[in-house]
Amino acid sequence: MLSFQKYYKQSATYKIFSEITSSLILFLSNFGNITLSGLKVLKYVLKGNIDIKELIEQCNRFGVSSLPITLSIVGMTSVIVASQVALEMVKQGGSGLVGLLMTMLIVREVGVIMSGFAIIYMIGSSLASEIATMRVTEQIDAIEVLKVDPIRYLFVPRVLAGLIMMPPVVAIASVVGVLAGAVTSNLASGLSYRAFFDSAWLGIYMKDLGVCMLKAATFGAVIAHISCGCGYNANGGAKGVGIATTKAVVWSFISIVVLDMLFAIVFFF
Repeated sequence: MLSFQKYYKQSATYKIFSEITSSLILFLSNFGNITLSGLKVLKYVLKGNIDIKELIEQCNRFGVSSLPITLSIVGMTSVIVASQVALEMVKQGGSGLVGLLMTMLIVREVGVIMSGFAIIYMIGSSLASEIATMRVTEQIDAIEVLKVDPIRYLFVPRVLAGLIMMPPVVAIASVVGVLAGAVTSNLASGLSYRAFFDSAWLGIYMKDLGVCMLKAATFGAVIAHISCGCGYNANGGAKGVGIATTKAVVWSFISIVVLDMLFAIVFFF
């Protein structure tokens, strides 16, 4: 029996199972910590216990710093889609639907999803690495010694900045995406700008704009909070900073895709 256990623990099956189990336990532990910190953030926000100066600085970081790469990603995605869709639709006699399709796609999905990906790359990874570095260099311990709650000092301004700044970033990116789609459709298929924008208004309602802004605000807050939480729970020196940053990026990607699916089911299914 002892011999069997010895060989079993050396087998690939045991090692894979052990790795999956430890990863799952670690995930659930971190998820619980992030959830608890989220409740603390909500408590401070409801009490109005907010550092306005830090909030303004983080809003500038979320909005201004991320805008160029966000506009580039959304614009290029719109160009790619329009260049492949417009010509085929015009050939099939669907020129009156090109603007509708492109605008609906950008407002409902492409604008907010691609903006979320850009924010994760630019801001989420930066937040995670910044706070993880503070954790492994014991700066957060020093903050706690000074009787300052790190959740209020580090999380609240960043989460609020994501909540506030993501909607305008998505709005600007969506406008750029629609304009890029119109230009590309014209160049690829000869579709006039008037025909594009006349059809664009047919499929866009206030509900679409409202859901887009609500989705953007949710994504911004979730990305900021997950990134801060992964950094806050980091350990193990420089390697821990890298692991925390990777977790923040991966978990943020997964979170916004799952949230996007839930929004689609609730509002459009």
